[in-house]
Amino acid sequence: MEYLEELASEAADEERVESLYTELSYLSEHPLDLNRATAEELERLPFLSETQIRAILSYRKQYERMLTVYELKNVEDLDLQTIELLLPFVYIGGKTVEKRPFTVDNLVNYGKNELYLRYDRGIQQKKGYLPQSDSILAIYPNRQYLGEPFYHSLRYSYSFDERLQLGLVAEKDAGEPFGNRHHKGYDFYSFHILLKNCGWLKTLTAGDYKMSFGQGLVVSNEFTPGRTAVATQLERRMYGFRRHFSTSEKDFFRGAAATVRWQNTDFSIFYSYKKMDATLTDSLTVSSIKTDGLHRLVREREKSGLLSLQVLGGNLRYATPEVCLGVTALSYSFGNYSIMPDDKPYNLFYFRGSSNQNISVDYLWKNRHLKLYGETAMSANKALGTLHALQLNPVSYFSFLLLYRYYDKQYQAFFSNAFSQNTLPQNEQGVYMGLQFTPFAYWKISAYADFFRFPWLKYGVDAPSVGKEYRAQVDYTQMENATFYLLYKYKQKEGNATLPDGKIYVTPYEQHRARVQLQCKAASFLFKTSLDGIIYHEASKRSKGLMPAQSIGWRPEKLPFQADLHAAYFHTDDYNTRLASHERSILYAFTMPQFYGKGLRLSATFRWDTAKRLSFFVKFSSTYYTDRNVIGTDLEEIEGNTKTDISGLLRWNF
Repeated sequence: MEYLEELASEAADEERVESLYTELSYLSEHPLDLNRATAEELERLPFLSETQIRAILSYRKQYERMLTVYELKNVEDLDLQTIELLLPFVYIGGKTVEKRPFTVDNLVNYGKNELYLRYDRGIQQKKGYLPQSDSILAIYPNRQYLGEPFYHSLRYSYSFDERLQLGLVAEKDAGEPFGNRHHKGYDFYSFHILLKNCGWLKTLTAGDYKMSFGQGLVVSNEFTPGRTAVATQLERRMYGFRRHFSTSEKDFFRGAAATVRWQNTDFSIFYSYKKMDATLTDSLTVSSIKTDGLHRLVREREKSGLLSLQVLGGNLRYATPEVCLGVTALSYSFGNYSIMPDDKPYNLFYFRGSSNQNISVDYLWKNRHLKLYGETAMSANKALGTLHALQLNPVSYFSFLLLYRYYDKQYQAFFSNAFSQNTLPQNEQGVYMGLQFTPFAYWKISAYADFFRFPWLKYGVDAPSVGKEYRAQVDYTQMENATFYLLYKYKQKEGNATLPDGKIYVTPYEQHRARVQLQCKAASFLFKTSLDGIIYHEASKRSKGLMPAQSIGWRPEKLPFQADLHAAYFHTDDYNTRLASHERSILYAFTMPQFYGKGLRLSATFRWDTAKRLSFFVKFSSTYYTDRNVIGTDLEEIEGNTKTDISGLLRWNF
């Protein structure tokens, strides 16, 4: 949770953070056996560097097998902070067991079934659920949500020996109809089946799936490694296909995909066809694509599934322990529809048309102390995007990364998700430098500097602009007693500002963020105290914010019960100084709400394992504002100064 909180506070795309949280939640419930885990499996843990993975495997090979997780302290390249992150995801298993064959009896007797039922509800009534007369709705149909005021999701998963995975996801968002005259059942359904590591067949999947190749310049559904405390960990390590088991309604493919392996070469091919929400200007012209997955209002349901997207492509990858070369190509088409966003100066080079193609070449070369990797891609209009990185690990306690990126303003890749200050790798040039240093026991220093420029206009910036970003963090970790860290981050960008006479000009703005946190363990209690501060400065405007917070966790060893309490006071001047609440949530539900203004945030999360196969999770959260009598806007508006929510999850293993 600590690691993900930091990622979320730095990320622009919360859905991909939630997807990563889903993946890590699954791994925490299905930990890896340290005596059998492969390098590919350990790479699923984003906080492990390649040097650390190699050190774990080397230690295991030297001593044949580990007898206890405490042996991780003997692995030279592992610091205590990384070990603390690793422990929830690993265990020490017995002797290697031969894989069971695929028979009906084995599938029934040794398969694992899991069912998750989640329910969320806000206590206060929002404006969108207030009754409206039929005459008003006939004139203004979007003044009322069509559905019930609760969120509900269902997840079912079956797995057999990690080689076979099958799953179903169903979800309705709050406000979407579930059991009334407008709609019956869930609003979103997802199904997948995944077969892995069966001889020459490395992966075969059907239904909904995710994929990632290269460094994300052509296609990637993975979370983008960003500017965090893991300052030298920006490489994409997840290649190929994996299942889509989150409730995200946009970041996946729907169809079939397969990878076959011959010696050191993998050949992958994929096909996808799915419907998307869109706004039409006429019968065959799309002005914008709707990606939030919400269908609560008449106007939202009218946009549902209007646009079809078809994707076909493949990847050829040659990999040895020292060298990797890959080629990725894909073509996607919107059928008879054309994407034509409204003409604005900033979107002059956005994609327009009904189809596009992308092709890229990626590479990696490494030895014990040096790594070179990168990718160069081209879109159908011949525009280029390229990323190259040099990573040095001369000794186990020091790491340095230098990364250069150039994304042409005309580069167009609908599924790209590479390292970038922008949402998409387009219209950007930059140099990133990061280092991580462990000068002595228990202490770690991480820092980076990122310098970038945008050669063309951006939304909200009516001229080419430049920026820079710095971050430094000092960590102190003593596993059995306490952890402490101090973080400082500085960002400078340029944006539009309005003069008193109404004229718009481009001016720099800067933001300073700081966070200090102390975490202590005492018996079965975990105490976390933090203080967040922010200063925002733009022209003659200056604003600031502060948030002290206290969390208490209780983990009794002899009781099947856990509890987490969180309290935070926030005092900020405006939206530019909003601060995030670092609080625990229920399993598979990552939430990190942000607040501005003045008020108090309280939350309590409980877990109760009533039986070996049955668990309950409940979270109560409430926000009390002292500077307003109305919370939210439009249909989300709440009369009053208090907002209270309840979330519940039932997990059944059978």
